[in-house]
Amino acid sequence: MYAFIRGYLAEKDQNSAVIDAGGVGYLLSISYSTYAALPELGEEVKLYSHLSVREDAMELFGFADREELSVFKMLITVSGVGPKAALAILSELSPGRFALAVSAGDVKALTKAAGVGPKLAQRIVLELKDKIAKSGAEIPTGGADFLEAPAGSDAEEAAKALVVLGYSANEARAAVAKCQGDTVEELIRLALKQLM
Repeated sequence: MYAFIRGYLAEKDQNSAVIDAGGVGYLLSISYSTYAALPELGEEVKLYSHLSVREDAMELFGFADREELSVFKMLITVSGVGPKAALAILSELSPGRFALAVSAGDVKALTKAAGVGPKLAQRIVLELKDKIAKSGAEIPTGGADFLEAPAGSDAEEAAKALVVLGYSANEARAAVAKCQGDTVEELIRLALKQLM
């Protein structure tokens, strides 16, 4: 129903964002990676959206990019995975990392998300492995070599270090982009403060 919502960021926290579009405040539930990509309050923002309709509620979910929305829609087709569990998974894993985990059958990576146990993680792998292969999703080959920072730059090195520490590439990129430091160590320290 709503492809995306564009407006001014009125409120934000790690689980939701309110976008003022034409005088109406749209409350969208978001993942941590989308939260990390949000601008400052009052600035213009565009979030791709999904409207979930249940008997007792209608809820909007927002995503910083189409990849994340696509993975979200894929996840909610799995029996036992609701919108909240899908968001929890996307808060732990970027779309690329999720595709890698499912393709490799890495159940452990999926169970890091709140509310996802081993049985549900196995079901996700079983039901989505073929879909991901057919979708042609971009699967990272390792570490952080798919980060967009210029090769060899301090920002790239800092982002790689954050990925090694367990943050998703999206989180690492977004955190480092918001920091200004003279050395790799300083960038890592400042980015970790952002992520805490």
